[in-house]
Amino acid sequence: MKIDILTLFPKMFTGPFDESIVKRAQDKGLVEINIHDLRAYGEGERKTVDDRPYGGGVGMILRVDIVDKAISNLKTRAKGTKVVLLEAAGNKFTQEIAGELSKIDHLILIAGHYEGFDHRVQEHLVDEVISIGDYVLTGGELPAMVITDAVVRLIPGVLEKEGATKLESFTDPHLLEFPQYTRPDEYKDWKVPEILLSGNHKEIEKWRKEQSLKKTKKVRPDLASG
Repeated sequence: MKIDILTLFPKMFTGPFDESIVKRAQDKGLVEINIHDLRAYGEGERKTVDDRPYGGGVGMILRVDIVDKAISNLKTRAKGTKVVLLEAAGNKFTQEIAGELSKIDHLILIAGHYEGFDHRVQEHLVDEVISIGDYVLTGGELPAMVITDAVVRLIPGVLEKEGATKLESFTDPHLLEFPQYTRPDEYKDWKVPEILLSGNHKEIEKWRKEQSLKKTKKVRPDLASG
């Protein structure tokens, strides 16, 4: 898989993809991640990428022609491309969407900034608009990192243990993952539930399902009622 990220602040990506699972995925050749400076496609000596909004308003808007040039250039390098715009007003990112994106050959993520994009970018140049939550950030760089991390770990072969992504929060869209414990069995009078020490796998599985539902109802009742 190939992931290209368009951003006005490429230095922000120094570090997040150089450690842990994402780095190992790159080292294995399972994913190629490239960061591109949108200003490379800017206009004039100052490499201008934005302008004032028509009709007036605060801030600057990223231009459709600049974004089009960048996307067109990146699209020529691979087939099976999906272009995603990262914006607060987009569809909320979920584990299901992460799974769908992990099956794509070439993913282009566009990190916005300032007051956003000329709406023609959304109307004509991208396949999907995604938000990572109901809040506003200074730009789309952090969402691009979040989505990349969530997608890469789902690529077959990235995680060493097969099935590691099968039983976790949001694998079932209506359930959070059950509580987990390890040694010591008892610490400061805090004990591991007896059922987990019993060796009775059928009862352990039953307990885990019950705990998943209980946790979901308490922490995310919106999921449990879905």
